[in-house]
Amino acid sequence: MRNWLLFEVVLACALAACLIGLAAPAHAEKRVALVIGNNDYKNVPKLQKAVNDARTMGETLKQLGFKVMVGENLNREQFSQALLAFDNALDPGDTAFFFYAGHGFEIAGQNFLLPTDVPAVTEGQEELLRDASVLADHVVERLQNKQARTAILVFDACRNNPFERSGTRALAGGGGLAPMTQLPEGVFSVFSAGPRQTALDRLSNDDTNPNSVFTRTFSKELLQPGENLVQVAQRTRKLVSELADTVNHKQFPVYFDQMVDDVFLNGMPKGQAEASKPAQPVPQKVAALPPVSVPRLPPNDSVNAPIAMFSRHSGGWTVYFSIADPTLGISWRIGDSGDFRETGFMDALDPRTRKRMPNQSIELPADAQAGTIELRYIDASGEMQGPFPIKFDPEAALIHDQRKILDMTATSWLAFREFNGLLVYYTQLMSYRCAIREVRIGIDTTVPDKVLKMPPCDLRDPNAIPENATPYLKLAPSTQFVSVELTYRDGSVSEIKSFRH
Repeated sequence: MRNWLLFEVVLACALAACLIGLAAPAHAEKRVALVIGNNDYKNVPKLQKAVNDARTMGETLKQLGFKVMVGENLNREQFSQALLAFDNALDPGDTAFFFYAGHGFEIAGQNFLLPTDVPAVTEGQEELLRDASVLADHVVERLQNKQARTAILVFDACRNNPFERSGTRALAGGGGLAPMTQLPEGVFSVFSAGPRQTALDRLSNDDTNPNSVFTRTFSKELLQPGENLVQVAQRTRKLVSELADTVNHKQFPVYFDQMVDDVFLNGMPKGQAEASKPAQPVPQKVAALPPVSVPRLPPNDSVNAPIAMFSRHSGGWTVYFSIADPTLGISWRIGDSGDFRETGFMDALDPRTRKRMPNQSIELPADAQAGTIELRYIDASGEMQGPFPIKFDPEAALIHDQRKILDMTATSWLAFREFNGLLVYYTQLMSYRCAIREVRIGIDTTVPDKVLKMPPCDLRDPNAIPENATPYLKLAPSTQFVSVELTYRDGSVSEIKSFRH
């Protein structure tokens, strides 16, 4: 009987942990991974390298300190059992890594991972496919329910439509998976190719590498010391795209980042001094992934650290602070030296303290440089809390702020106007172009197939539209609608929006 699931989590250790759990003061956060590779499909085309990809990723993750479970050629029941084992191995606060190589299929914006016994469905049988497959969103939900602190999902499943058959009406789909843009906080996902793209198993018939083009690259990048997840994904995207270009193929891996902080899987950030003598253990605040370097935090880990939001306007920056505790006063400074400045007070009473409410925002000039804002506050008992370090990166803050605005104003990306013909304006997109890498539109088609040129981002005055820019297109009077899709600076892709004349 095939040993279809290899468990690296030793059951004896798990039992021992359970027995001593009542005496332990806190759960020791750990790393757990499930990697699955499916080659041996019964009713759709077989694959060659998915199992090898899973094995390679399993070995890579072991080197990074993960307890790894490897599933090979899983049918629907075995897939479910593997996910259940993954659930049982996770505790709240753990780091979870899910990798899948095999066939995947998108239906109405939802991604399905195909077990080896998936039926050969045809047009009109979408429900059969849904019932026989694993919904990728459900994997995310399971990790949420287990309260994983960090969830990393990687899909090397962007292959050709496995249901295409000559002489039959195939299930609609041209290959590739749908973007997962609505991920919860703490989730990071990577796809081996972008929307409507297919991923290469090999570069040519002479390519003897046992792994797909994506996995052979991604597995190596994960082991690069001092790289955070975003840097790993960006480097992988660049290298895979360059390899695909050598055979005139377009493959541009994408990632979707909902992490609060940088996550380092292998060592300290580059440039960080490695030889240091920590006086006291520093509370881990970056996804519980050792070894990493984190900002200096107050010794009292029970304090709710403030959260900052940055908003760019024509006059500079407004920084809004969110503090969970009732406060009697707030002060701040740039860097770790110099005097603290008070934020002042608002003309309103805080019902929790019955005192004037401190102003929870500050202003920074437009040319403010990257650095650290240190914030401290006086709590309701009169005790000073902090200082709390808050990283300020003007370019990253601008991109995040503009991306948020674009998401909130998606219904205003395009606007039609009749003036000496039919015009479509994209002023909104041009005003917030610093968050955008590429705009694609489709005229009377739901598939955006034309690139809309945008002026470069001007960090000094990011919302201004250059005088020589034309924020509209002339269209044929018969145009019925225009579709639009944005690729953001982080590589994620928006939903396709349609605007009717």
